[in-house]
Amino acid sequence: MTTLNTSDIKEHASVIASDGTQVGKVDHLEGQDNIKLTRSDDENNEHHLIPLSWVSEVKDDQVVLNKTADEVRAQWTTK
Repeated sequence: MTTLNTSDIKEHASVIASDGTQVGKVDHLEGQDNIKLTRSDDENNEHHLIPLSWVSEVKDDQVVLNKTADEVRAQWTTK
């Protein structure tokens, strides 16, 4: 297993669930273990936090998660 290099996670990178659905875009890293998503992509104009432990890989301008879109939306934290 490779170690995640958080410096590879860029602002406005697409966040893609394991089923290929885009669940948001990166606003910035929040603390040492969360990604804060932009609120402009949310229907309620809210920020959501997802833990870095959900990230399976970072490639190009995409952060790919190890959870489906339904799992992400059910488990993310609203801020």
